[in-house]
Amino acid sequence: MSVRAVVVFFVALIILRIGNHRIFGKNSAFDIVLGIIYGSILSRAITGNSPFIPTLVAALVLVLLHKGLAIVAYHSSFGFGDFIKGERVKLIEDGDLMRDALKKNSVTENDLEEALRKSGTEADLSKIKSAYLERSGKISVIMKDDND
Repeated sequence: MSVRAVVVFFVALIILRIGNHRIFGKNSAFDIVLGIIYGSILSRAITGNSPFIPTLVAALVLVLLHKGLAIVAYHSSFGFGDFIKGERVKLIEDGDLMRDALKKNSVTENDLEEALRKSGTEADLSKIKSAYLERSGKISVIMKDDND
């Protein structure tokens, strides 16, 4: 099993190089699903629960599918990218909470305040130009200019 683990480790690195550097760099649902399934498939190769070579090929196919879908999403103009990768949601506009968006996405005011603290800004909504729930699930904040 140790030898299989070492082989799978290096094969997994090669497969990821064939795929896309962003696979584990982002945290969109699209990328997280691949990570979970990829790990599950490769664990079967290590433990011997599945045939070794077909399991590695399945991992390669999965990574190539991810890469292919990412390319299609990048080039699509009909919303496929938003379907695959998700889309950002506006939570605050000119200091006003978008309560329907908060509710729909299960984001509380405490979540917003935490995001503000993490961005190093005050929790004063009147100073926020906009805030978004990003595709990764993180909240980004854009402050108003002093001229606004």
